Amino acid sequence: MMTVLEAPPAPTRPAPASESAARRRILLGCSAAALLLTLVSAWYIDFAPATLVDGVDAVADLLERMLPPTVDDPGRIWTLALDTLLMAVLGTVLAAVASVPLAFLAARNTSPHPVVYTVSRGVITFCRAVPDLLFAVLLVRALGIGVLPGVLALALHSIGMLGKLLADAIEQTDPGPREALRATGVGYVREMINAVVPQVVPAWTGTFVYRIDINLRTSVVLGFVGAGGIGFALQDALRGLVYPRALGIVCVILVIIAAMEVVAIVVRRALLAPAHPDPRRERASRVLFSGIVLGASLGALIVLRIDPRTLFTWPAAAFDVFGRLLPPDFGAVGDALVDAVLQTLAIGVVATAVGAVLSLPFGILAARNVSPTPALYWFARTVILVVRAVPELVLAVIFVAAIGLGPVAGACALALGSIGFLGKLVADAVEEIDPGPIEAVRAAGGGWWKSLLSAVIPQAIPSIIGSGLYLLDVNIRTSTILGIVGAGGVGFLLFEAIRTLNFEFAGAIVLIVFAVVFVIERVSGWIRSLVV
Repeated sequence: MMTVLEAPPAPTRPAPASESAARRRILLGCSAAALLLTLVSAWYIDFAPATLVDGVDAVADLLERMLPPTVDDPGRIWTLALDTLLMAVLGTVLAAVASVPLAFLAARNTSPHPVVYTVSRGVITFCRAVPDLLFAVLLVRALGIGVLPGVLALALHSIGMLGKLLADAIEQTDPGPREALRATGVGYVREMINAVVPQVVPAWTGTFVYRIDINLRTSVVLGFVGAGGIGFALQDALRGLVYPRALGIVCVILVIIAAMEVVAIVVRRALLAPAHPDPRRERASRVLFSGIVLGASLGALIVLRIDPRTLFTWPAAAFDVFGRLLPPDFGAVGDALVDAVLQTLAIGVVATAVGAVLSLPFGILAARNVSPTPALYWFARTVILVVRAVPELVLAVIFVAAIGLGPVAGACALALGSIGFLGKLVADAVEEIDPGPIEAVRAAGGGWWKSLLSAVIPQAIPSIIGSGLYLLDVNIRTSTILGIVGAGGVGFLLFEAIRTLNFEFAGAIVLIVFAVVFVIERVSGWIRSLVV
């Protein structure tokens, strides 16, 4: 997955011994700081090492009460499931339409002015920092209950990812074709279309497919706040303690997401890594894919009963609600706000640390080139797929029902959910390593453990560190909304403020969340530049 989203690193010369030693010292220092931060965070939320084991046992007891799964109204459930899928597709398409021009303005080599570049990057960062569920809550307040707020929330948050990755792809393009076209006297638009777009289409396609995958998981929980989709039925079953029905809905969600995973794999192989490269066939595949996406978008407007005009008129109503977030009121709750923010950070740190420990073995076993047996490979891949299919907010609901309210439930949910996220990234990183060192260890008589410790992990460490820091960023963003189901953090204060129309206080929390995510992102990027 990471190869689709990030450009391959340029070949570099071997680092001098002094540089390697300095990097090793930095890595050890960062590891010590991470361990200390994890211990402090665990102490702050009363998270003991045995907590996750006890939580899993409690969840297992809860699952026993959920069996056998039932689907009481199959027609309604599958209709809501189709709505969820179409919301994900339409939200991603709208985000892509908005992100393409924004990416050109936010790319350093194509932006017309430094001020335009700074503003565009700020818009992208803001969309990425504000949780999609928060966008959904505000849009439901502005536009009413229904699928339109959900689609728009997915689109706004997706701009944060699509805009950044599209802009990064533009910045990595070869300037030669642009210079050649500029010499002929063509204008800016033609220069971009003819010289830049052909270079970035593969990266953009992969990013778009990946974002649909993410949005499908996200759209499942939008119903928790009245923004349409199957999440409403799931929340209704959980609130009514009708656990067999809730498990039946979760099974439907698993089927949909697993099917989407297969479709995404097929699309990536057809468009990005065809077995028999043929320019005409690749062009035809892209045209076919574009036609399917366009047809699905039009079908979504019809099935979801969305008036196309509302896609242009919604800002007027939304800005009225968004405008009420200002000026922010930071003193409404006092110490409770500080404690909630610290809880949010602690949940994200603990979940990332525990999740990394759990993800590493699953990620290694799920790598086809190092997994000891096919049975272990498929077992690990199945676990990763099943965990990825269940949104973190649903896991939080389950842990809250099993072990009670509080940040410990949130940390357990995110830690377990990290297996699906980081486990896949670790598996992909291990599958991309150079096979030479592994073959050398085996030729010298080394067994599986020797080749793993001597040849596999040393090569995969940079990618694992980078993915772990990205997971920390994601987990802290996710932990800001767990409070909506009683799993600790600042989310409870945020959604309670919106529910009681205390928008100024909600605005203060939004700004704090933005600042925290922005700082974490910058610190993570700095650490990656030092050790990766």
